[in-house]
Amino acid sequence: MDYLSVIKHPIESDFQEFVFRFQGSLSHSYGLLSQALEHIRQRTGKQMRPMLTLLSAKNYGEVSDVTQNAAVALELLHTASLIHDDVVDESSERRGQSSVNASYNNKVAVLVGDYILSTCISHVAKTKDHRVLQYVAELGMTLASGEILQLQNINNSEFSEDVYYQVIRQKTAALFETCCGMGSLSVNASEENIKKAKQFGQDLGMIFQIRDDIFDYYDSTEIGKPTGNDMAEGKLTLPVIYALNHSDFEPMKSLARKVKLGTINVDEIAVLVEFAKQSGGIQYAERMMDRYSQKAKTYIDNCVKPELKEAYQAYLEYVIRRKM
Repeated sequence: MDYLSVIKHPIESDFQEFVFRFQGSLSHSYGLLSQALEHIRQRTGKQMRPMLTLLSAKNYGEVSDVTQNAAVALELLHTASLIHDDVVDESSERRGQSSVNASYNNKVAVLVGDYILSTCISHVAKTKDHRVLQYVAELGMTLASGEILQLQNINNSEFSEDVYYQVIRQKTAALFETCCGMGSLSVNASEENIKKAKQFGQDLGMIFQIRDDIFDYYDSTEIGKPTGNDMAEGKLTLPVIYALNHSDFEPMKSLARKVKLGTINVDEIAVLVEFAKQSGGIQYAERMMDRYSQKAKTYIDNCVKPELKEAYQAYLEYVIRRKM
């Protein structure tokens, strides 16, 4: 099934308008900044989150100029946060291409991220809606606090599933939640409907991140992401956290502590990955995804216009079944 075509079908013209505005926002007339922004434009991805903003607006009204500027602002904030995250994580790649910090340096990456954040604010201003400003400001604060919580958790000797959920709720789910809330708000949906839409977005975001974390336990030829990449960056994700908390095998816990300390090697990561798989970690993560997907399906069944149900269902299926 071509999920993306089904998702885009009811918002095709609106999405094209978004792409035009977003690409225009990532442009500059000269110099190093122009080069860096062009580098970013080449790896903008599928832009699933703006689609969600547009669908949410369509579900409660018609996509407006406020919707479009809000969608651009959110995607710019997301883009800037990824650039800064790559600096924090010392990542050399983003979506299969060289990261901004690797292509240039950390100084350039931070400044380009700042420029994009300022461009985000300019699009917020165009909405002339203080509620949009509040949403974007709160999202920026949440994304930053999630990154800090993740860094703080490295020093935590426990393997906490609760902290894992706190991190992904702030780093990933909050963006999906805000996309749904912003789309609904932009067409003056009721507070009750905005609240329901935001919960749907949060559930989608939790599924998205758990699926992303599962990728880390398989070969890159199958998934498109290096096996054990998260562990190499000091991150323990749900499958291995579950395995560690349901086993008394101390050698594996010792390896997990080495992940947090950043002293683990490639062979040891492979052992820990296999341990998580053999201990039912992947199956557990998939069960958790299913819990969130059942909640999301309830929203689609009860709160989505009939003419949009197919697009919403395709969106949910894509998030659940995506391969990269």
